[in-house]
Amino acid sequence: MKKILLTGSDGQLGRAMNIELAGTEYEIFNTDIFERDDIHALDITDLPKVMELMKELKPYAVVNCAAYTAVDAQEKDVDRSYMINAIGPRNLAIASRETGAKLLHISTDYVFKGDRNKPYNEFDKTGPVSTYGRTKLQGEKFVKAFADRYFIVRTAWLYGDGKNFVRTMLRLSESHDEVSVVCDQMGNPTSSKSLAKALHYLLPTDNYGLFHGTCEGECSWADFAEKIFELAGKETRVKHITTEEYKKMNPESTDRPAFSMLDNYMLRLTGDFRFDHWEDAIREYLWKKTL
Repeated sequence: MKKILLTGSDGQLGRAMNIELAGTEYEIFNTDIFERDDIHALDITDLPKVMELMKELKPYAVVNCAAYTAVDAQEKDVDRSYMINAIGPRNLAIASRETGAKLLHISTDYVFKGDRNKPYNEFDKTGPVSTYGRTKLQGEKFVKAFADRYFIVRTAWLYGDGKNFVRTMLRLSESHDEVSVVCDQMGNPTSSKSLAKALHYLLPTDNYGLFHGTCEGECSWADFAEKIFELAGKETRVKHITTEEYKKMNPESTDRPAFSMLDNYMLRLTGDFRFDHWEDAIREYLWKKTL
């Protein structure tokens, strides 16, 4: 069995990876910031602790699903954001190099400025507009600088077993006849199940580098909400509002890229893996009642 050190195991993608790799050639060693059940405590910002565990475990690969993702909160919590999203990946990269492990690191569409109207591929210029985006981009840079064998996979609008936009919309539909949702931010809703399949596909390969990993197709948050209600049989209406209108109602909200659609260009160029279309993925997610 090939050992996998999985960080952020209690998150949406971490849970999906456990399901995806169950019964395969891989044995997962689950870690998260707090110990619980079969999850071991690991603070990825503590380099000596990371190094100690890596030398003891000697994993085939590290899959880093750990991240600080509260976008608005990070504007007032910059140090913590850099520690988790940048220093943490740096530590894992250093330890991976020292122990000969592959590193599979998850990044985000928020590394882009979002000021155009066509999808970004892996060769396009970055330009984050938030602390979250800036710290995640620095995490990418550290992985490139310190890891010998790495995959960086940028994803977007992730949902799965955990807190996410889909669950929020369904919860609101129980008590609201109408919800206001931003219609001028475009992206790729991506199921954690689909992303886990892509990571599983990359793991045994030597196809290292930077990849985009999202479900196919694009939509706005308002479009996504309407599809969720349609598939779930909800009669809640979606009021389309602009980002400017949303920020007036939520003044603490920080900037987000307006058009952050990702193009899975490298996966098409270098392999044969294809993601599901986002509409098919959300249909399966709701049909299987994983909420």
